[in-house]
This record gives sequence, C-alpha cells and structure tokens, in this order.
Amino acid sequence: AAVRAATGGHHGKSPSNIVALPSVIARGGQMTITVDGCPRGGTATSAAFPTTTLTPIRGANETARGTATIHHNARPGSYDITVHCSGRTLTRPAAFTVLGGVRGGIGGSSSEGATPADIAIGGGLVAAAVIGGGVFWMRRRSEKRI
Repeated sequence: AAVRAATGGHHGKSPSNIVALPSVIARGGQMTITVDGCPRGGTATSAAFPTTTLTPIRGANETARGTATIHHNARPGSYDITVHCSGRTLTRPAAFTVLGGVRGGIGGSSSEGATPADIAIGGGLVAAAVIGGGVFWMRRRSEKRI
C-alpha cells in the first residue's frame, strides 16, 4: 500500500515519447504534439505557446494529441515542452525550434513568418536529409549487386 501511495495509485504508463511536428516552425504556426502513456489526455505547456489540451486517441501506446499555436511574439530559438497527464509530468528539452521575425519595411509595413535566412537554413536541412537518404539508398543498391 505504501508503494501505491508513493506512485499516486496509477498503474498505467508514465508519459513518454513527446513529439512536436513540425519540429521547426514559424511564429503563429500550428504544431501537433503527441505523447505516449497518456490514456486520459492532459496538457502540454511551453514558453512559446499557450497551455494546450491533449486529447486521447485510440492506439496501443495510450497516445494523446493536441495542436498548439506558436505565439506571434515568440523569440526565435529552441523550446522545451512539458506534458502533464495521469498525475505525472514529463519535459522534453529543446523539443522544437521557432524561426522567423517581424521586420519593418518601407512605409511601416511588416512581414511575419520565416525570413530568407530561415528559409535557406530550412531548405538546406531538407536537402541534406534527402541527399543523406539518397546516399544510403544507393549504397544499399550497390551492396545487392555484389
């Protein structure tokens, strides 16, 4: 009985595997957060978005999911996500990165979202991933010929 009281009486899983998609996002963008081991749902919090409700979805991993909208004034950089569910808390450090900026232009106009530098960085990351995957695929094909 002492052990049950110490763990809060929950026999289910602890929250695990917090995933934020996309993991790189512009201010004002929407991001999907999923967490396993959260059968009754819960909340996700971060400095970059308001508290977001996580709703249970069917599946073997007792997964919950929610959609967070990044604050328009979030500073560029990486952010943690903390999930609260089933009486337990889990934080994933540097779970996602906010890009972009608001810049004044001629006549006081402004643009929001990804800057040209952000787009170049993002494009480079995608290209590196594609090239890396292609090299792996070609290597696998050449191994089969031998």
